[in-house]
Amino acid sequence: MNPLTLYQLVAIMLLALGLFGLIWRRTLIGMLICIELLLNGAGLSLVAAGQLTKASAVLGQLGTLLIMGLAAAEATLVLAIVVIVVRRFQTSDSEAVSELKG
Repeated sequence: MNPLTLYQLVAIMLLALGLFGLIWRRTLIGMLICIELLLNGAGLSLVAAGQLTKASAVLGQLGTLLIMGLAAAEATLVLAIVVIVVRRFQTSDSEAVSELKG
């Protein structure tokens, strides 16, 4: 089997695991971890494609750095939101937080 195919299969498994966890998780922190898995799968796919094809390796690495920066910014914002939600509702359960104020 081609090394690129193996890397792409691992990336697809990370994407699938992240999507499955995002759908089934109830807590906000669990959802954040699953979104990070999704982004890591995309980054792995870009690096593997950049290194193992005739495309420029630098472009694959720059794309992955962009994804990593996006993941860091997203994690910072979501953690700040989670802290505010936990202080207000005393829970990080997404079902309890989704109720609108009457």
